[in-house]
Amino acid sequence: MNEAQPTEREGLIPLILSFVRDDPVIAAHHIDVLDEEHAMQVLGSLPVKDLTAVLAHLDPTFVSRLVLAVAPERIVPLLERGGSDVCASVLLTLPEAGRASFLDSMSAELREQIEEYLTYPEDSAGRVMKTDYASFHIDHTVGHVVTKLRDRAGTRRAPSNVYVVDGAGKLSGVISMRDLVIASDETPLRNLMISDLLTVGPFDTKSEAFQILSGKGFTSLPVVDSQYRMLGVVRATNLLVDAQESAAQDIQKLFGVPKDEVTFSPIGFSLRKRLPWLHINLATAFAAASVVALFEGIIAKITVLAVYLPVVAGQGGNAGAQSLAVVMRGLVMREIPPHAVRRMLTKEGVIGVINGAVIGLVTALIAWMWNGKPYLGLVIGLAMIVNLAVAGIAGAAIPITMKRLGLDPAQSSSIVLTTVTDVVGFFAFLGFAVVFQNQLM
Repeated sequence: MNEAQPTEREGLIPLILSFVRDDPVIAAHHIDVLDEEHAMQVLGSLPVKDLTAVLAHLDPTFVSRLVLAVAPERIVPLLERGGSDVCASVLLTLPEAGRASFLDSMSAELREQIEEYLTYPEDSAGRVMKTDYASFHIDHTVGHVVTKLRDRAGTRRAPSNVYVVDGAGKLSGVISMRDLVIASDETPLRNLMISDLLTVGPFDTKSEAFQILSGKGFTSLPVVDSQYRMLGVVRATNLLVDAQESAAQDIQKLFGVPKDEVTFSPIGFSLRKRLPWLHINLATAFAAASVVALFEGIIAKITVLAVYLPVVAGQGGNAGAQSLAVVMRGLVMREIPPHAVRRMLTKEGVIGVINGAVIGLVTALIAWMWNGKPYLGLVIGLAMIVNLAVAGIAGAAIPITMKRLGLDPAQSSSIVLTTVTDVVGFFAFLGFAVVFQNQLM
């Protein structure tokens, strides 16, 4: 499993325990390198509150190995403290044969919660909601709530908000901890709560929940069912981590790297995932080279043209990447409804033309002063306008088209875009050179 010697692992245990309170993320990373017995020794020695924090950051694959290696009566009670979301994450990594015994070892209530959790789509708010929120009846007083929160302080994380529900479990309002602390003990919750609050459904997407939280500055968002009953809370920290992971995966996919490859993936795995896209990139590079080959004659006559080929292609690639980044963000944030696609493409095309005219003028002046040929400046200036206009439209159209075809718009869009800008840039530049070749000679 790992190469650390037993004495080294035992030496890690006090180090891990010292990290738990201050940084459960680092503690979880250290636990991941322990063998099963030492990992169980650490987890079993943690207070419930610290154990819950660490379990949330442990690699589910590592925990699944613990489940398979350790007797269920030892590991399941620990995992139950992490909540249904932690248990469900572990369950998904277990082989089919081990899932039944894992579920059978749990309480009926938790098993029901896990099964309900797994019914929510992977990209939904229900998949990231936490069920360890604090809720109290609307008729309770502040004194009662404060007493209950003190009693649970050693076993659960301190809530930032207290939710108020009626007799049917329907959400009635929310109270911040600040308002709760400064209120008198006799104050009924109904007099203190804010009843005008935002909620999200368990089947709403994580990006929709993130938009609400980021737009209002809330730290958490209640998740309610169709009857407005509380199911859990979505915390901004969980959504932020998820958004960061999704963004990192999208960046990888843009450049032909699979989302499941990490820094220390095995070499063989990385090669199997990367080589197919490198072959595709090689094919597209030959497509661009074939365009240059069509104009071999004019390049042989006017060799200075070869100097400016990477300038035209590079500017087109950069302009297209800007458009691609904006549109990818729009798709993720659902800012581009179907009826607005044409307007968005027109906008990117206009920006491309204006950028092309400005950059083309600057490049034309540089080429004129460098080589002393005004027509060379004209040729490269016109090529810039054409290439940057096409780059802007292509950068917007490629992810939109991939999505409509049912493909992942982040999957290697940059490779396709680079091919378009190279081919168009080379063809435009060398084509204008042919038109003005008498003036360039």
